[in-house]
Amino acid sequence: MIRVESLSFTYGQGPAVLKEINLDFDHRTTAIIGQNGAGKTTFVKLLKGLLKPDVGEIIIQDKSVKATTAAELAKTIALVFQNPNDQIFKRNVLDEVMFGPLNIGLDEKTAKQNSIAALEMAGLQDKLHINPHDLSLSEKKLLCIASIVAMDTDIIIFDEPTIAQDHEGKERIRKIIHTLKQQGKLVMTIIHDMDFVAENFERTIVFNEGKVILEGHTREVFSQKEILKKAHVETPGITQLAERLGYTETFLTLEEFNEKRKSEQI
Repeated sequence: MIRVESLSFTYGQGPAVLKEINLDFDHRTTAIIGQNGAGKTTFVKLLKGLLKPDVGEIIIQDKSVKATTAAELAKTIALVFQNPNDQIFKRNVLDEVMFGPLNIGLDEKTAKQNSIAALEMAGLQDKLHINPHDLSLSEKKLLCIASIVAMDTDIIIFDEPTIAQDHEGKERIRKIIHTLKQQGKLVMTIIHDMDFVAENFERTIVFNEGKVILEGHTREVFSQKEILKKAHVETPGITQLAERLGYTETFLTLEEFNEKRKSEQI
């Protein structure tokens, strides 16, 4: 769905922010991780068409990002901002969610149907006429996710989706990601919550100092402890616990670990 070839980018006359990135993206749910300043956000802005590559090429469904406007790309790829207050501007929840679908050319009936369905997924179906600024931070985040889901794009990127979310909120977002994957969409995230990555994303890409230093199946990535240490990335909590207990396997979820413990007791 996305092909990135020899991508490099620099802001003005400063140092290179991204250096020789080569990646292909298919339908696997994909997490992009790395410390602050590693180049993750810049990379996503380039995918979205908000920035244009200095060197190299980004091809999204056979379209060159260099030759396509951000407005045209909005029909294919959508981004949920990290800070919901940067995204929200309408006076009620329903209008907020309908804005995106209408803006990319959906008719009002389809936009409303998509929006109500997305709000139900986000658990906000009873707040259609509330001012978005009266919602809690966690609800605002879910509202922004619903706004993007309603656009029905083939590619969706979440920037730190679990910020301000309790267990219930994270579970709701997990279900949304699963539903989008079942619909054949590419779901990507920039995130620092390694437990959520381990539980929900099939593929993980590690950025460090503007370069991709590791990518592959999430289990394989979290087994490369020395490379992750170089990128200042910790493994998930259950992975660390199992290691301290003497296990050499890389566990991604508590359920996996419990199954292993049960099998040893039989």
